[in-house]
Amino acid sequence: MKLRLLVAAALSSSAFFGGVASAQTVFSVSSWVPPTHTLSMAQKAWCDQLEKDSAGRMKCNILPKAVAAAPGTFDAVRDGLADISFTVDGYTPGRFINTQVAEFPFLGNSATATSVAYQRIYSKYFAPLGEHRGVKVLSVFTHGPGIIFNAKQPVTSAAEASKLKFRIGGGNINELSKAMGWNTTLKPAPESFELLSTGVMDGTFFPDESIASFRLSMIKHATTFPGGLYNTSFVFMMNPAKYDALSAQDKAVVDKLSGEVAARTFGEGWDKVDAASRELQKTQGVARVQADDAFVKAVAAKQGELEDKWAAAASAKGLKDPKAVLAEFRAEIAKAK
Repeated sequence: MKLRLLVAAALSSSAFFGGVASAQTVFSVSSWVPPTHTLSMAQKAWCDQLEKDSAGRMKCNILPKAVAAAPGTFDAVRDGLADISFTVDGYTPGRFINTQVAEFPFLGNSATATSVAYQRIYSKYFAPLGEHRGVKVLSVFTHGPGIIFNAKQPVTSAAEASKLKFRIGGGNINELSKAMGWNTTLKPAPESFELLSTGVMDGTFFPDESIASFRLSMIKHATTFPGGLYNTSFVFMMNPAKYDALSAQDKAVVDKLSGEVAARTFGEGWDKVDAASRELQKTQGVARVQADDAFVKAVAAKQGELEDKWAAAASAKGLKDPKAVLAEFRAEIAKAK
């Protein structure tokens, strides 16, 4: 009798734990930058916290290779080729309008503050308009302030910049570069090393972090701007069918780790590597100059025209009073820590 009871208990226990195992949700997670890049590391940190907070009911399988190049990542997550990933909105020009507000110059010197403020504005104004339809948005965020880097000469004016060829990442900086008369080409960040090492491009527009992350040892000059020459809008996202299949309990865990929590994870990671890269640049002999008032005013004049253009396009997409939203965004950046 005792033996039968022990066998029954063992079978019951096995069924129970087998049920738990079969109920575990595993997310396929893709990154188009190296695993040591801050984007990949922040995504992994988010995944680790997801597994911890769900007591192991959810976990991530980080794929060894990206399921798509950066410009195709949004559609890859939408279509279920990966469950979780991130991308740059500006890599698909013209697709996203409202998010361009996070790409403007002079926003701020901290990726954390800008990312948290951007998430607040996104949740309040942009999310209801559904511009990222097709995916479950986990958060939005930005990198650190954009800088002009090159391997050839100091750039202290718009005219000097026009003498060089630059790789850029798209978004507002693409339009601003055209307005300034600069010779720029839209290419994803991972292509930068080849473009610069072969001399196809003289320089690139990047945050500080990227000089270290992409091993751009050929860079010798940097021009900084107060609050950055530009910024980049990122979206961190999940396949909606994968999210919809979760239990209410697990959806609550995902939701808790989304929004400002995820935005801060990415922003803080970026600030940390920006600082480390600035130290590396010292050993690399990168000469840094800050744009003077004349250079800043030249950029601001062209940017003013682009902001008017953006406001008209955003209004046509349903955003009420875009200029007021931009002003609120700048105010939120000043408040965010």
